[in-house]
Amino acid sequence: MKKNSKQLASWLLVIIFFLMLELFSGPAPLTAQNVNLGVSFADGRLLGFYFSISKYFNVPSETVIAIRSRYRLADEELPVVFFIARQARVEPALIINLRLKGLTWWDISVHFGLSPEIFYMPVTVVKIGPPYGRAYGYYRHYRGQKKWGEVILTDDDIINLVNLKFIAETHRVEPERVMEMRARGLRFVDIHDTIQMEKNRGQAQDRGKAEKQKGKSGKKGKGKNKNK
Repeated sequence: MKKNSKQLASWLLVIIFFLMLELFSGPAPLTAQNVNLGVSFADGRLLGFYFSISKYFNVPSETVIAIRSRYRLADEELPVVFFIARQARVEPALIINLRLKGLTWWDISVHFGLSPEIFYMPVTVVKIGPPYGRAYGYYRHYRGQKKWGEVILTDDDIINLVNLKFIAETHRVEPERVMEMRARGLRFVDIHDTIQMEKNRGQAQDRGKAEKQKGKSGKKGKGKNKNK
């Protein structure tokens, strides 16, 4: 409980800081224009999404929120920024600067000499439909090869692949589960929130069962003492 309280307090301080920054700072340059964060900071789903990004990529929560607040990036693009930065071993700011210059996520990956294979994770499903079918067609054809031929992953491909890996590994769920939810048109923020809520309910049920079992054991022990 103490650990969770400290994490919540840390997030609240970060949020207050950046809200104050938005209020009192002057207009941002064209390469780093501000965005409206009213919904972001009021939405627990988004805060949970940002916290998982912070934990998964081992970056300060302040960095995640700073990037989200300062640049015109969609929430689902945040994992892409940190993923490519980690793979290229550069600062996220460098990735964002290249993006703001008009480069696609694929262009940025090629710029750093990254293999397309880094974006994928193995799946067991045989038939893969939209939005993953095209990208996984490349994967099955070129997997394990040094050169992938004339492969070009679109921005949507890379967003879908990175968020698939991020959410599946964060929550330790089968990637096929995430793919199925995405195929139904769910946003990654909502997919993350749905799986997190299910995990929380499961953990609460496990705790309830453990406490119930502990109570039964305690009653049995008292009964034995009385017989003595």
